[in-house]
Amino acid sequence: EVGPDALRFFFLMRKPDSQLEFDLELAIKESQENPVYYVQYAHARLCSIDRQAAAKKVQPMLPDQVPLERLQEPEEYRLLKTLADYPALVAGAAEGLAPHRIIFYLLDLAGLFHSYYNKHKVITDDPGLTAARLRLCRAMKIVFRNGLHLVGLNAPEKM
Repeated sequence: EVGPDALRFFFLMRKPDSQLEFDLELAIKESQENPVYYVQYAHARLCSIDRQAAAKKVQPMLPDQVPLERLQEPEEYRLLKTLADYPALVAGAAEGLAPHRIIFYLLDLAGLFHSYYNKHKVITDDPGLTAARLRLCRAMKIVFRNGLHLVGLNAPEKM
């Protein structure tokens, strides 16, 4: 059975003037091939990172104390740039009545995040690096939750 999030996501992936091709098998897959699963899983994975940090008793730093200069990896720069683009993207999507732009943005961000997650540990033995990476992950979590809610989709914390 196809859930409401999958239906809405697939409809919103298309421009209003384009033809909808709905792949039922893809819409029910729980894998990276299913775009709604891929985006929602990114949010759930980010929530899991927060839970892991709490379980390991990682001490949070005040925002002005987080050494963001520790974010030096090329993937981190790409994530930061993509996050910085979000406000203008939302404004443009609203002005142009183009929710598909938010969907494509979330898909791109999910791809960048999953690649980053598979390559780099967020919680490390280095408190400064961990704090910076947690701050980056929390920013992504906020953007995923906001973007999903803007287009009427759930942002699950566990999957």
